[in-house]
Amino acid sequence: METTLYNFAAVDIKGEIISLEEFRGKIVLIVNTASKCGLTPQYEGLQKLYEKFRDRDFVILGFPCNQFANQEPGDEYSIQSECLLNYGVTFPMFAKVDVNGKNAHVLFKWLKNELPGFLTKNIKWNFTKFLIDRNGKPVKRFSPVVKPEKIEEYLAKYYFSN
Repeated sequence: METTLYNFAAVDIKGEIISLEEFRGKIVLIVNTASKCGLTPQYEGLQKLYEKFRDRDFVILGFPCNQFANQEPGDEYSIQSECLLNYGVTFPMFAKVDVNGKNAHVLFKWLKNELPGFLTKNIKWNFTKFLIDRNGKPVKRFSPVVKPEKIEEYLAKYYFSN
């Protein structure tokens, strides 16, 4: 059996286990996030992207991670407050995870294996983004410095052209 996004589950920011089967048929952008990073303002662009395409079966899933320079030190409550208060984030956010190393969440182990990065499979920094197609297959990896506006261009070209 082929592995897809729908084979995984994750704990959301409120502590509920969510089957990623819930996102079947949607285009999904998975992002490892951080609240104290120089790239944190990308939350604003991600929210705009989500608002623009969510009615066309597009969703963003945010996974906070504290593996890069301790830039996500807070607990889930403070992460949720930060995202909501500062950036108005309404897309689904999940509990803090590791994305690299032996304790990496199985979802990120799979994503990195399916879409290795430049020179290494490891995620190099916060705000690495993985695009999953409507069949649950990873199709594109975007580096941390790729802004949501560039991803919007990609989505418009390949998925939402009409």
